Amino acid sequence: MKDILVAFGRATRSLFRRDIFWHLVWPGLVSMLVWTVVAILAWVPVTDWVFAWVGGWSFVGSWISASDAAAAVTLVLIKIAVALAFVPLVYVTAALIVAAIALPLMLERVGRSDYTDLEQRRGGSNLGSAVNSVVAGLLFIVLLILSLPFWLIPGVGLLASVVLTGWLNQRAFGYDALMLHADPEELDRLRRDWRPQMLLLGGGGALLAYVPVVNLIAPAYAGLAFVHYLLERLRHDRHVRGVTLLDAEPRDSQQTTQ
Repeated sequence: MKDILVAFGRATRSLFRRDIFWHLVWPGLVSMLVWTVVAILAWVPVTDWVFAWVGGWSFVGSWISASDAAAAVTLVLIKIAVALAFVPLVYVTAALIVAAIALPLMLERVGRSDYTDLEQRRGGSNLGSAVNSVVAGLLFIVLLILSLPFWLIPGVGLLASVVLTGWLNQRAFGYDALMLHADPEELDRLRRDWRPQMLLLGGGGALLAYVPVVNLIAPAYAGLAFVHYLLERLRHDRHVRGVTLLDAEPRDSQQTTQ
């Protein structure tokens, strides 16, 4: 937990750098603009469709048809669920923009200033990042749609959104944070070994999506926290294995070959 808090602290410190701040802001602004337009145009058709869909459930339809009050309560719950559903959609769109464009740029700047002792072994690639982000985004949308019926239960929508967004963060940002400095083996192993901590880190970033104003930078800020967290894990891992900036392989391996 301490290392996660340290990562958020370092991300906050990087937040105010002039070469970083703009990349934190613009993905959220673009995503917010896109989904605001969609919400304005699609609000009535979407809420009407969901109401008709829910009314088709046998155990709900009979309750709705029984009284106008029941129908009104159901419609209010549906509108709240639809409104809540737009939050993760805004976030996932911004997160994919961050993963594909903004985070690699921030990674290069942060690595150059804070992690100069880490050799860049380039185990990932921009193509790998793009594929990983698209797959993560598609899986997120599928899981989000499957969870929608449960969003009518008060509180479940928020919980589902945070859990799914936390998963999205660790899936998308975990790759990007390591792709420049880790080799392929380190890239796979560290993401596997530290997945529970990454999910916790991703969940912390997901909660920020529901904080007004802060939600504009939440995806990029979460990505920046992943950069600091995983590069520090990589630094520690190489230190334990006896790998330094000048070592092409662990010292144990070098001694074995001598």
